[in-house]
Amino acid sequence: MDSKDIVIEYRWAEGNYERLPGLAAELVRMKADVIVAGGGPAVLAAKQATPSIPIVMVRVGDPVGSGFVASLSQPGRNITGLSNLLGEVASKYVELLRAAVPDLSRVTVLVNPNNPSHPQYFERIQATGKTNIVTISQIQASTANQIEAALGAMRSERAVALIVGGDPFFASQAPLIAELAKQHRLPTMFWTRGPVEAGGLMSYGQNNAEHYYRAAAYIDKILKGAKPGDLPVEQATKVELVINLKTAKAIGLTIPQQLLSQADKVIE
Repeated sequence: MDSKDIVIEYRWAEGNYERLPGLAAELVRMKADVIVAGGGPAVLAAKQATPSIPIVMVRVGDPVGSGFVASLSQPGRNITGLSNLLGEVASKYVELLRAAVPDLSRVTVLVNPNNPSHPQYFERIQATGKTNIVTISQIQASTANQIEAALGAMRSERAVALIVGGDPFFASQAPLIAELAKQHRLPTMFWTRGPVEAGGLMSYGQNNAEHYYRAAAYIDKILKGAKPGDLPVEQATKVELVINLKTAKAIGLTIPQQLLSQADKVIE
């Protein structure tokens, strides 16, 4: 996209993480002035592709633990940007599902085996399951066919609800996941509002679109000469609860008024 002062080149892996190193290398060969990378796998690919081109990360759960920055206040390398609250808000998922589904007993978490943050993510949810006396299991998928098989298997395992792990591939497959969940009458929790607007039942987390808006401020500073290693990582502070009443009706679920009153957005 051309404008008066800047050219923006887009590269999209369509949820196929194996393509990310090649796409990152392509941007490096083009001598990009700044690379914006959304999600941990994309940031890792960009980091491996260049030690010098500034990288602005978006939607990364634990940038220090992932080795992307030395610290949040002083990143110290060629990477800075925004970290999300995915790990922190995950502890609320079971509690919110229990409020929507009073007889909640078994919850399955859909994880992507190619996402390095998902093992820790699952452990957090599993810990809250013990507190809420809910059995937590996981099922893995990294292709559309595997998602279909996974949700079909959940029905045979008598899972009562589904939590979808925050993941770029799952975001690209949100309409499919939402539709399958409705077909199987599975109350489903997502990590951001987009999948709920596409037909999912509920989400609790940050609005990812706002992260990209904030990334523009980093780009502006870097293009004006700031070093990414000197720009503190911004942590998300706002989370929102979104509920789709159309989907609740479609799966035969009545959302209690007390939970609806907590929602930041209700889709009717």
